[in-house]
Amino acid sequence: MFSGQGSQYYGMGRELYKLNPVFRKWMTKLDEIHTDITGRSVLKMLYDDNRGRGDVFDSLLYTHPAIFMVEYALTQVLLEKGIYPDYVLGSSLGEFASVAAAGCMSYEDTLQCLVKQAEVVETYCPKGGMLAVIGDLSLYDQISVLNANSELASINYDSHFVISGSCEELEEIERYLIANEIICQRLPVQFAFHSSLMDPIALEYTAYLKLKTLRNPTINMVSSMFGGKATSLDNRFLWDVTRKPIRFRNALKCLGDGDGVIYIDLGPSGTLANFVKYNFGSKKMASICSILSPFQNDMKNLDRLFEIFD
Repeated sequence: MFSGQGSQYYGMGRELYKLNPVFRKWMTKLDEIHTDITGRSVLKMLYDDNRGRGDVFDSLLYTHPAIFMVEYALTQVLLEKGIYPDYVLGSSLGEFASVAAAGCMSYEDTLQCLVKQAEVVETYCPKGGMLAVIGDLSLYDQISVLNANSELASINYDSHFVISGSCEELEEIERYLIANEIICQRLPVQFAFHSSLMDPIALEYTAYLKLKTLRNPTINMVSSMFGGKATSLDNRFLWDVTRKPIRFRNALKCLGDGDGVIYIDLGPSGTLANFVKYNFGSKKMASICSILSPFQNDMKNLDRLFEIFD
């Protein structure tokens, strides 16, 4: 499983970069491609000793490629170990990693598409944000300050959804929710993905995507944008996963009740692993694993995963 914006932090994957040669090889290779395209090194920014986990990491020019690089490099670590997925599942920006892992597009072209998106969003889209709300989805329809001033961006499980909007609108919503003791949290994102505030880039970005070859997946692929299995893709797919709402809850349901399934979260923070746990509730039928964590137990987590497959 591949997560998207909001899961990033400075230093993500640092321990694996130091200690796992496969991860380091792919991070270096992808950074060289990125540097050739943009003249900027993601690794120098990501692993800068002067920046810590608590510092805000929200520049799309770096976070977009960094999330993809970490997730794709981790994919290669598992493949090298002989761990092959029966399905890949992406959410938001994680759909780009899913596309590359499923053989729909080369990793070079996928990275280029992310670089292009970051550049046009930074140039043409108004600043905004995204706010996670811990509460029943019915709140969105019931509370006018929510549905009148934001757009529903993501449904992750029954009591967790994300809204997108302008900075002013989200500030008003946040004040209301806090005053009414409804838990909410801003995502470290400067733009309102999965909303109409993305529309200024629609024409330029979809025209760019037409220049790329997007093939149908060679392994089973589940899309959070579709809310189900993705068997046939067109060139608008990488625009749609940016503009349309995320339906992770529905995507997960299409895989059944989790009985006997091993879910492996390759995102930076284990976000999707937590979403899976909350979707299944008290059921203990599935094995749910994450590798990367802001708390830097990456090698232990990876070794523990390898033991499952030995």
